[in-house]
Amino acid sequence: MADDPIPADLRDFILRYIDSVAHLEALLLLRASPETAWEVAAVAARLYSSAEQTGEVLAQLCDEHLLVCEDGLYRYGGQPPEHLAMIDRLAESYARQLIPITNLIHSKPRRIRQFADAFKFRKDH
Repeated sequence: MADDPIPADLRDFILRYIDSVAHLEALLLLRASPETAWEVAAVAARLYSSAEQTGEVLAQLCDEHLLVCEDGLYRYGGQPPEHLAMIDRLAESYARQLIPITNLIHSKPRRIRQFADAFKFRKDH
């Protein structure tokens, strides 16, 4: 789309890795202080979300290698190098294009992601 304020590569990244505004907000929160290891409760309080929901969001971001998870603590890091620049661009774009980005996230079909997640193998299972 020529009129789309979100570049195609950034749009693809969002559609692939960001399932909700909570995912985006958690990723950007931890990105803002990469030296800090966060507990679920602290992230939940900052996002005004339940600890249960926040724990699921953080676990999914770790599964996607967008965060590092160790001993119940979460921090920004561990991303493939190509994702670092993309996440920086996402943060910049989100600050300028909040509505188009949130609309894109909300338009994402949830059932497809839930179906795909059913076939993922996780270390903890």
